[in-house]
Amino acid sequence: MNTKIHGIFTPHIVPLQANGEIDEPELRRYVDWLIEKGVHGLYPNGSTGEFTRFTAEERRRVVKVVCEQAAGRVPVLAGAAEANVRETLIACETYAGYGARAVAIVSPFYYKLCPESVYAYFREIALNSPIDVTLYNIPMFASPIDVPTIKRLAEFERVVGIKDSSGDVAFMMRMMSAVRPLRPDFVFLTGWDAVLVPMLLIGCDGGTNATCGVVPELTRKMYDLTRSGQIAEAMQLQFRLLELFDAMLYSADFPEGFRAAVELRGFKVGRSRQPQTDKQQIDYFALQNVLRCILSDFGYVDAPAGGCPPRTGDIDQDRVSHIAATVLETLRQRGVI
Repeated sequence: MNTKIHGIFTPHIVPLQANGEIDEPELRRYVDWLIEKGVHGLYPNGSTGEFTRFTAEERRRVVKVVCEQAAGRVPVLAGAAEANVRETLIACETYAGYGARAVAIVSPFYYKLCPESVYAYFREIALNSPIDVTLYNIPMFASPIDVPTIKRLAEFERVVGIKDSSGDVAFMMRMMSAVRPLRPDFVFLTGWDAVLVPMLLIGCDGGTNATCGVVPELTRKMYDLTRSGQIAEAMQLQFRLLELFDAMLYSADFPEGFRAAVELRGFKVGRSRQPQTDKQQIDYFALQNVLRCILSDFGYVDAPAGGCPPRTGDIDQDRVSHIAATVLETLRQRGVI
């Protein structure tokens, strides 16, 4: 019997060779490193892994390599989103054969669908998938999955949870209120790094966070601190992580900032398949310098030879403790914890 999905899962980048082909040895080395650094699970073919920029055959190869290299040490939540139901079910069958724990599937993209169509799509998958399914709500890229639809889909045993990348704490609470009375085992994962600790506090089981592909030690520590009730310390790290997350997310087209940061951690990531102009290449190296300064502040890499500009905006520990206490008291009053 499969155990319940929980903890920090890494939606990781895919290293590429100079000719644009998948660098399998480097991907295997990266998988080993992530596991050694404490992530609870791996998430190939996520948005961070640029799944739309690979062929169906390449997506399957990525999942196969990750499952082989993980070798049961941690579970694999494989992205199985394809352009239609038939191809998605083929991916589900394939990844089940590779030994993935479950698959994550977004609503159909390109076409904007009404809630009833979103329900019909996932219902077809739930009735025919040989592997557990987690819904993937990412409204910035695909048709949103609203709370009534999630509640209806939770009636299918094969649908075991949802990954929500909206970053909306109130929306997550509404989902939990609607679904948990019916399915106490239903898994809630947050895909928005900036609110990992608050999401864990309201009852999320974990997160699928792109930042953990760069600083897995930090995201794992945030998870452990929160679970052990050391909220002030967890929030201190959450505020510090926010600077890194914002720099990677907003300083370049997603996920270029994350690729640049993984390279700083010692991996040969190669150039993305998304074509870039000369200006973008120059901006990429400038971004790496900014990221090096942030990562050196954490102690993960050496600072640039020319040094870093003075850092400002450090969060006062007393203020963090006050914020944490206020959040906890509010949640207690609402009966959430």
